[in-house]
Amino acid sequence: MTAGVATLWSHRNSLRILVKRDLAVKYQQSVLGYFWSLIEPLGMGAIYFFVFGVLYSGDTNRHLGQAAESYPLFLITGIFAWMWTSSALSEATNALTGQSRLITTMNVPRQVFPIGRVTGRFAEYAAGLPILFAVAAGYAAHGKIHPGWSLLALPLAVLVQATLLIGLSLLLSAVNVLMRDVERFMRLIIRVLFYATPIIYPLSLVRESRMPGWVKVAYELNPLVGIFQLQHAIWYPDEFPDARLLATTVAGSLLVLLVGWWAFRRLEPAVLKEL
Repeated sequence: MTAGVATLWSHRNSLRILVKRDLAVKYQQSVLGYFWSLIEPLGMGAIYFFVFGVLYSGDTNRHLGQAAESYPLFLITGIFAWMWTSSALSEATNALTGQSRLITTMNVPRQVFPIGRVTGRFAEYAAGLPILFAVAAGYAAHGKIHPGWSLLALPLAVLVQATLLIGLSLLLSAVNVLMRDVERFMRLIIRVLFYATPIIYPLSLVRESRMPGWVKVAYELNPLVGIFQLQHAIWYPDEFPDARLLATTVAGSLLVLLVGWWAFRRLEPAVLKEL
């Protein structure tokens, strides 16, 4: 794996070119262009705020604690990070099948193609961070949030999330070439993960629920749970994951990366033959 990472690093310019090409193709016929990467999560945030912040505000506020007075910020923080996750997984699944001609003609490590999809979606996430910081500054000016050392949770959250997404993208892109049902299956999984992850609701809502203990343990084994707790902890220090959850998240993300890299290398000959 060390040799593979070194080879990948030596072809980082190829990765940069692929990411720029994908972004240009995605928005070339769009009037609003990159603004779509902001409009969609903001629109979703407005919908969920109406449902949980207006219609069910009493039930929501009981579990939000510190975030109750700035629920829109809580929402869009989670949704911006979720858009990176869902888009990366959706596009990484067909990263090889959709670029078969390039893969069979370019002399670059094949990992570049699924990793390029994750990197491209990260660029869209990064483009939305100024909006997120502007909203946070508004709430901070009114004393509803008090960001400080918790801002350091952002680079940690991005690093762990990128680790998980790269591992998943490598695994899914290779398996999808051999079993095309994976792409359809992932559409369902992504929908389930959205509601099975504390994106629009706090983790305390799950921990204080009446669900069996084993269900709660299984729930927190999902690395995305700890990742989104880190995302929310940027503005709400009380949401920072405890030591057990943080260790589970980091270890789980690293394990997924190792498994994804190993599976990609093992399946690469069969993938190239199929393409």
